[in-house]
Parts: sequence; C-alpha cells; structure tokens
Amino acid sequence: MKPCNSCQAVIDEYTLDKQLEPLRDLTVDNFNVCAECTTVVSDACVECGGGVYVPRGFSTVPDYCPACRSDLIERTGHDPGWNCDTIST
Repeated sequence: MKPCNSCQAVIDEYTLDKQLEPLRDLTVDNFNVCAECTTVVSDACVECGGGVYVPRGFSTVPDYCPACRSDLIERTGHDPGWNCDTIST
C-alpha cells in the first residue's frame, strides 16, 4: 500500500478504483493520490462525454479526460492542454 502524494494517508485502492470508474482507461495504478484528494467530475469531457479528474486545490474543471487529451496529442502532435480554447466571435 502506497502513501498519498498529497496528504500522505495510505491509499485505499478499492475506494479509489470505485471513484475513478468514470475515467476512461484509468485505474488506481495511474494515480498516487487517495480518494480524499481525488475529485472526478462525471460527463465533463467535451470529446467523449466521460469523466475528468480535477486535482485537489484546482477550481477549474478540465475539458478533456486524460485519455482524450492523450488521443489528441497522438493524432495532431499538439498538446491542447486540459481546457479547450474559447474562440470569441
């Protein structure tokens, strides 16, 4: 059992895995934080409609889930960041 990188509590892998279910292709093995330091917002990804991970202390919800961001980088060779660019008209 690993300690959380944020609060140093022991990571309960079962609880964290349940919380990460909305994230496409990600499991507890991809995270070094506990469930208390993890926020997942379901249905927030603008690409796939899946869940996104919000780091503790951040108030902005990302537009892309990690899997879609990775796909976009692979497809375009450009990192879009976590949020879409808003184009004013």
